[in-house]
Amino acid sequence: MPRHSEKRDMPYSPEQMFDLVADVQRYQEFLPWVAATRIQSDSDRLMVADLVVGFKSIKETFTSRVTKQRPRKITVEYVEGPLKYLKNDWSFEPDGRGGTIVSFCVDFAFKSRIFEALAGQMFDRALRRMITAFEERAHALYGKGATGISRSSAQSAA
Repeated sequence: MPRHSEKRDMPYSPEQMFDLVADVQRYQEFLPWVAATRIQSDSDRLMVADLVVGFKSIKETFTSRVTKQRPRKITVEYVEGPLKYLKNDWSFEPDGRGGTIVSFCVDFAFKSRIFEALAGQMFDRALRRMITAFEERAHALYGKGATGISRSSAQSAA
């Protein structure tokens, strides 16, 4: 059951980082393995979205509930699909220098032991690619920023 927590100091405001993460509709444009998205419902505080995630010939659709507390927190909870559960928390705290400390935690398990074994083997690498994709998206949307990325810390458990 993979679990990962990480903090990054990003040179963008909490509002900018919140908006980037909350823009689920655009995930297929920059996140690896996201083939399609469909927003079932969306409001200022709550979104229900389907993601089609694929690798080579394997594609799975899962639905999640996204609770938004702008600009400080986003919580993603699993509704249905190939997982036993999924919990993903994002928080966005001002760093005192005009940027944001982004905290990210994901915890999930697959229903299938085969997928669980595959995820365990590729989890760290896949997660690094995903986090890098969010950073690169922020740079593309908002520029490189004045403060640069000054801190990164990670903690994983499989």
